[in-house]
Amino acid sequence: MGQNLGNAPTEDRQLQAFMRALLDDVHALESMLEDGRLFETGHRRIGAEQEMFLVDGNGRVVPAALAVLDQADDPRLTTELALFNLEANLSPQDYGGRCLSRMEAELRELVTKADDAARRHDARVLLAGILPTLEQRDLGLENMTPKGRYHELNRATTEMAGGSFRVVIKGLDELEVTHDNVMLEACNTSFQVHFQVDPDEFVPLYNVAQAITGPVLAAAVNSPLLLGRRLWRETRVALFQRSLDARTSAERKRSVQPRVSFGRGYVRESVVEIFKEDISRFRVLLGAELGPDPMSVLAAGGVPDLQALRLHNGTIYRWNRACYGHDGKIAHLRIENRVLPAGPTVLDEMANAAFFFGLMSGVTEEYGRIEEKLPFDDAKDNFMAAAQHGMKATMTWMGRELSARHLILEQLLPLAGEGLSHAGIDADDIDRYLGVIEARVTSGQTGAEWAMRSIAAMDPHTSPDTISRALVAATLVNQQGTGPVHTWEPASVEPLRHARESYQTVGQIMTSNLFTVQPGDLVNLAASVMDWEHIRHVPVEDGEGRLVGLVSHRRLLRLLGRGNRSDEPVAVRDIMKPDPVTVLPSTTTREAIALMREHKVGCLPIVDEDARLVGIVTERDLINVAAKLLDRFLAGEEGS
Repeated sequence: MGQNLGNAPTEDRQLQAFMRALLDDVHALESMLEDGRLFETGHRRIGAEQEMFLVDGNGRVVPAALAVLDQADDPRLTTELALFNLEANLSPQDYGGRCLSRMEAELRELVTKADDAARRHDARVLLAGILPTLEQRDLGLENMTPKGRYHELNRATTEMAGGSFRVVIKGLDELEVTHDNVMLEACNTSFQVHFQVDPDEFVPLYNVAQAITGPVLAAAVNSPLLLGRRLWRETRVALFQRSLDARTSAERKRSVQPRVSFGRGYVRESVVEIFKEDISRFRVLLGAELGPDPMSVLAAGGVPDLQALRLHNGTIYRWNRACYGHDGKIAHLRIENRVLPAGPTVLDEMANAAFFFGLMSGVTEEYGRIEEKLPFDDAKDNFMAAAQHGMKATMTWMGRELSARHLILEQLLPLAGEGLSHAGIDADDIDRYLGVIEARVTSGQTGAEWAMRSIAAMDPHTSPDTISRALVAATLVNQQGTGPVHTWEPASVEPLRHARESYQTVGQIMTSNLFTVQPGDLVNLAASVMDWEHIRHVPVEDGEGRLVGLVSHRRLLRLLGRGNRSDEPVAVRDIMKPDPVTVLPSTTTREAIALMREHKVGCLPIVDEDARLVGIVTERDLINVAAKLLDRFLAGEEGS
């Protein structure tokens, strides 16, 4: 994210100058396309960008990117938005022969080099679409990479969004969170693939990329968890759109397209359509010092940099992005597919890439102009269904409704194989990579499904923190092996060491599935809830979710002891303890125990910074934790 970002224009004059440069770049690009001689043709290349997390032995993020990069000392490795992320830029490969094997070899080399450097700083490299152990407290500006372009992007985007970003995602669970910076985007890591195309074939191939993105994603999903919630099979899609959604309420009402989108329709005539639409729809976030006039460069026989256009394009996040580049002598166009998640293994990622590359050729050969055969709305619906349901999605393909599994196995895998073969890709590579896709789809075990099956196989009383750490631990072990994700056994908490790390804070052990009442409710309701749910404390919250009191079993007994007449209604506010002792999720378990002893209370409500109730921890919770730690100690897992 933001590799080519500059600074935000601070004055109208600067903004006007940058906009003029942006329009000049569009005019220059149109001239180049009309002339045709300045673009490389008849030569396809592929490439990729690998994003990754840095984690410690307990699965927590380690903000050590700068130290790791200094240790690795490789220009192909670079920073990302967060200090706990890295990015590897792979060398372009001529599309043909053993290009996929060469790409895999370089990818393994770079991941290994980054991991070796990370170990010197007590960290490891992990490939995951979203890291299961991430917490909202990890997403502060102190963990943002200290480079001006990231902070400028954060300032400009947050200002445009009105000061905060609200994320609501509904899946098996539901997540609603408000965050005051763009670091929510750092939860996502991807494996972005690039496909260089000739200018005259850009339109049909870009439209093919749009058409196949849904089915390819369905087989590749790897991001089912975010902040402890089970959401979409590829939650990155929902999170990325919402974490950078700077639209005003008026723009949302008008259904203005967000900066992260699938697009509104197929491209009709030229790549310039995409750039013109993005300039028309989206305000300039960042600017830069302007280079020479692009038309003057063209007149002198040079290739213009189109710096303003590329910079603005870097702040618009289409899932299939059009990219312009040059090597100083000749320009090129490429399609950047941004939807594939990082992981679960390098082999899985390369299989996903091979499937995408093969379909880019195979679908074109089978259907011709895809926009004439598959309505754009069907392509977009397929994409959203894949993100939400993965291999369980139902898709529309050429007028027929098919399961993702049937569509891939029966129609698209053969087309991908033919496309790779016609491109001259080595037969052994085709069999190897598409064989991984076939086995994964047949088994139904994508990375997301492996995580969900692992969770289902665990004891239902296992804490969310223990579950997420177990998933990370198992992923780290499996990524060191040779088996792709469809061969993985479910993760287990059994091999999880240092279990005490799962009980360090009350946020890790609290109960968040709460039964609450409001001040005006009858005491009878609170008493009934306690009886039905076998609990001894009921928090009292106002209409906005802020904690205002606590009803305890002891206070109900006192009410009965006073001989209250049944025909005199008593409200919760009349017996609740107002302003109870509370703690934050980050409060340590030791501190919580000390507070409970000091104030002689049997529970502590847990609130966020806005005093909104998020959970509760009770004496029973602490006894359960002590019992689990004792069991592990006696089993020799915790040492002395």
